[in-house]
Formats: sequence, C-alpha cells, structure tokens
Amino acid sequence: MTELRPDAAGKVGFLHTAQVHVATFDALSRKHLPSASTIHRVDPEALELARQDGTSERVRAVVAAHLAELRDAGCGIVLCTCSTLGEVAEDLSADGLAVIRIDRPMLRRAVTLGPRIGVLVALTSTIEPTTGVLTEEAADAGTDITLEVSVVEGAWDAFLAGDAEAYHSRIAQAARGLAGRCDVVVLAQASMEPAAALLAGLETPVLTSPRSAVEAVAAVQRGFKNDPADASAEHLPREPAAVRRH
Repeated sequence: MTELRPDAAGKVGFLHTAQVHVATFDALSRKHLPSASTIHRVDPEALELARQDGTSERVRAVVAAHLAELRDAGCGIVLCTCSTLGEVAEDLSADGLAVIRIDRPMLRRAVTLGPRIGVLVALTSTIEPTTGVLTEEAADAGTDITLEVSVVEGAWDAFLAGDAEAYHSRIAQAARGLAGRCDVVVLAQASMEPAAALLAGLETPVLTSPRSAVEAVAAVQRGFKNDPADASAEHLPREPAAVRRH
C-alpha cells in the first residue's frame, strides 16, 4: 500500500508526453480537484524512447527521474497521462508517492460493459500496455473478454502535424467501424478524447480516459483525508484472464 505524506495529499503532479495535455488536465483539475494545486512535467522524448525500447531500464530511469522531481516538488499523487508509459509509471509507486496510470480507471469500466471490447490506438506502442491492463481488469472481474484492436491509420501523423480536426475525425470514423462488432469501444490514448464528441448518438458506449483518471486521483485524495493509513493507488497483481484477440 502506498501511504501519502501528510503534507502531500493536496498537491497533484501530472506527467505528460505532449504539451497539449496541460490545458486539458488543468481544466479537469479545476472541476474535480478544486482544492489541489497542480504541477505538470512534459517530456515528448520519453514517448519516443518508449516506442523504441518499450519498458527498458532506460525508459524506467527517465520516468523515475520525472517522478522523483514531482515528489521533491511536494506531490503525493502523480497521474501519468501517457498510456505507453503507464505501466512503468504505475510500477514506480512507492511510499510517499501514489502513481495512477491514466487508462486503468477507463479499462476497469470497459470490462463491465460486455465481453467484446474494441480498442482504438494511434500508436502501436499503446497496444501492449492497454491490452495488458484489460487482461488484469478482466481477471479481477472474473470474466473472459475478446479484444479487437485497431490502429487508426494516419492518425498519429495528423496529431504530430497539429491537425487536430483530421486526427479526431479519423478516430471517430474508426470507432464507428468497430461499434457494430463490439459491446464497448475504448479510445486508448488521452489525446483521442475530443473524438467522442463526434460520436453522439452511437449506441455502443465509447470510453475515454482523461476525466475518469482525474476522478480516480480525487478518490485517492479523499481516501487519504478520510483515513491516511488506507489511501492507496496501487493494484494487487492479478492472474491473466482468458483473452482472445482478433
């Protein structure tokens, strides 16, 4: 269990790999963490390193250094907003610092909505960490799931070019294609969140991660205030569920 320092529950850190996320999470923090002060660290190169080296020691060292700086700045809770780095960041939770990966709250909900789960990613490096968490959460829920994972062609190029309209349009189009074959569609990366607004009226639920992740931070914060000895953002190891991938 990660116990927060008594002076740290009111300061929340965010680890991003794109500057665009700062405004998004500042707005969510004002709504869901009104009493917290926030600190942001942005490192696009960490994502590129993870795309090349996965969860190598080099990646772990970079993430650990950012978390240490946020901890030294007074943060007791850190939200890692990058799905690719989420596993490494979550594993670095330690006494005095609770680290939450952005996609876990969303994926925990996804496995409750039906066994057929569609996953949209813009980066192939997001596939393994996302499907890994879905496996863990399905095991915890005692259910088997079937995953259909789709890489949205051209989406990441549009994102890097700053063409948000094209990025979100491609994602929404891909989500519509998956919706008829799935019980729920997951937009695996935080940057995809605005695409959900283009899917109004779609019968299949479409889940995004930013709001649910900040709500999870708020829950940890409340837990600390109510019972400091019981505030934790860690998750017990889970046995893998039976997962069939198309």
